[in-house]
Amino acid sequence: MKKLKVGVIGGTGMVGQRFVSLLAEHPWFDLTAIAASARSAGKTYAEAVGSRWALETPLPEAAKDIVVTSAVDDMAAIAGQVDLVFSAVDMKKEEICALEEAYAKLECPVISNNSAHRWTPDVPMVVPEINPEHLDVIPAQRKRLGTKRGFIAVKSNCSLQSYVPALHPLKDEFGLNRVLVCTYQAISGAGKTFETWPEMVDNIIPYIGGEEEKSEQEPLKLWGRVAGDHIEIAQSPAITAQCLRVPCSNGHMAAVFCSFDRKPTQEEILARWAAFSGRPQQLALPSAPKQFIHYFADSDRPQTKLDRNLEGGMAVSVGRLRPDSQYDYKFVCLSHNTLRGAAGGGVLLAELLRAEGWLD
Repeated sequence: MKKLKVGVIGGTGMVGQRFVSLLAEHPWFDLTAIAASARSAGKTYAEAVGSRWALETPLPEAAKDIVVTSAVDDMAAIAGQVDLVFSAVDMKKEEICALEEAYAKLECPVISNNSAHRWTPDVPMVVPEINPEHLDVIPAQRKRLGTKRGFIAVKSNCSLQSYVPALHPLKDEFGLNRVLVCTYQAISGAGKTFETWPEMVDNIIPYIGGEEEKSEQEPLKLWGRVAGDHIEIAQSPAITAQCLRVPCSNGHMAAVFCSFDRKPTQEEILARWAAFSGRPQQLALPSAPKQFIHYFADSDRPQTKLDRNLEGGMAVSVGRLRPDSQYDYKFVCLSHNTLRGAAGGGVLLAELLRAEGWLD
């Protein structure tokens, strides 16, 4: 299989760094372009990032000498150089919307980590194991944009990646109708480390701007359906969320409470989790976990430090399934927020798009 040339726009931020790290040695993609703000343009990637490299793994050798360009000023040159771009830019929402559409109109597909286009009706927001059929809306988006090859596809909010996968295989079979979720989100979700955010040491902040709305609403788009030229949003289940920032470097945890039209047994739930797989597993995509959902029987698991890197940080960990006095069941979930939840999920989405012919 011929490698596709790819670029990362917004490559110097934390999620951008994670994209660069994952793409530097990818079997299907060849990282050839990195773009950022105008102040980084003209520097090598190593110079542009400097001491701000935030990952636990070293800066990839293959990326060090790539000369950074301007995501805005050099847009046409970047689009002409690559087969697709990954977007992790840090700009105002309306600026991101305009930038990503401009790349798409230059016939350059955009796989975005940003929230700007998540509610654009003809932009698929995809967790590859959950709603790959939403990619079928791309022709309608191309018609609107006037493109033959260009389009935008986005991934959902990072906190959803922990608990929505655990609810998904139960939803239709048992009639999931009510969900309460409390998320405990790592500081890397804010693009921070303990060095850059010392106030988070020995501290919890009970508010993350916009997160609760995303946690309550975005699952309904994931569980919607393609209806002609747009995604029709699901009307259920009813979801309420509370989101806290906690002093962990990586890993978003969720405490989930849920009720059903037909209450399953614990054995039925565990069997559904164990058997669940999706298109990435069927296609054996390079970034796909072999087992998407891992259940831990130990009462003190999953733990952030022990389990966030499960299957390269692309699996979801679940534990503490038990009956609840107010809801039918409660359990705890964990996922790696910058891998499964951000850049890794974006790369997996690009792999799915390639395997299904959307990048031809």
